[in-house]
Amino acid sequence: MHFEVLVEDLSGSIAVGHILDKILGGNYTEHSWRMHPFKGKGQLPNNLHRAPNLKNQQLLDNLPRLLQGFGKSLDDSSSVVVVVDLDDDNCLKLKQDLLNVLNACNPRPNTLFRIAIEESEAWLLGDRPALTAAYPNARASVLNNYVQDSICGTWEILADAVYPGGSAQLKQSFYQVAGQAKSEWAEEIAPNLDIDANKSKSFQVFRDGVRNLAGIQ
Repeated sequence: MHFEVLVEDLSGSIAVGHILDKILGGNYTEHSWRMHPFKGKGQLPNNLHRAPNLKNQQLLDNLPRLLQGFGKSLDDSSSVVVVVDLDDDNCLKLKQDLLNVLNACNPRPNTLFRIAIEESEAWLLGDRPALTAAYPNARASVLNNYVQDSICGTWEILADAVYPGGSAQLKQSFYQVAGQAKSEWAEEIAPNLDIDANKSKSFQVFRDGVRNLAGIQ
C-alpha cells in the first residue's frame, strides 16, 4: 500500500514519518508513503467547489482540491491519510465536515481521517519513557499533572516540560522559534516511541487505522 499523508506542519510531518516507519517497517519496503506538510491547519471552505487560492498553504483550505486530485490520480493500491489537530473544534463535527469534503469528490480516493486530540504533541506525551529518553531533565511535575488527550494547551505542556523557559519563553519569541522547537521535539522523541504502549487514544486510533489499511494484523 502507498500512502499520501497530509499534515498541518513540518513538526507533524517529522513525527508522523517516524511513526509510519515503525508501523509499516520503513518507507519503500513493503509499503511506502509521501509526506505533504502544510503551513497550518486553516479552515474548510464553505464552497467546496470554488477555485482555490493557490497562495494559501494551509491544510484544510486546500483539502477539497487535493482530495479531488487524488481521487482522479490514485488507484486501489494507494490511500490518503489526513492528520489534523482538534484544537478547540468539536471532534464529531470536524470529522463529519471532513467526510463531507470526501463525499463531494467524484471519484473518491480511499481516505483515512485522523484527529490528534488536542494537538499532535499529545502523541509525544503519550509515551513518557520515550520523552524522558530524549529529554532526561524533563520536568516531572509538569508531566505528572498532564491528563492524556485533554484540552489543555498540549504543546504548551510539552514546552513547559522540556524547553528552557517553557511555553512563556516561546510565546515571547517569533513564531518560527516555536516551530523549530516543535520540530526538534518531534525529531528527538518520535524515534523512541513504542507504538504499542502509547497512552494517547487518538494515537492508538491513528495506528490501528493505518495498520488496517496496510493489512497488518
